[in-house]
Amino acid sequence: MTEEERADTLKVVTSVITRCERVQPKFVPGTSQHTLLKNRIQAMKIAEVLLAGRGAESYSIQDLFAALEPLASVIRKCEKARLKYETDSGQYGRYGGTIRAMELSGTLIENELLR
Repeated sequence: MTEEERADTLKVVTSVITRCERVQPKFVPGTSQHTLLKNRIQAMKIAEVLLAGRGAESYSIQDLFAALEPLASVIRKCEKARLKYETDSGQYGRYGGTIRAMELSGTLIENELLR
């Protein structure tokens, strides 16, 4: 991964964290929406740490493994949403950027699990 890819991915991940943290208080704790956002935020924070070049020593193997599903969920949702737009539209490109960022984040987490 190049430094430019790392920086772009970090920007997307940070944006997702901000958006999730902004809407999470709107949901009652214990509801599926609140739990989904909590898990997504946790996964993004792990990705953020790895993208920033800091080790993930503060996260357990279970935390790292659990972070893979929220990333895969974001990828699936973006791929489905992207189908609604023409390939040359801005929305299509934005979803593509998010998909790439989630894939790169997942790869970093998988590499950390293999250590």
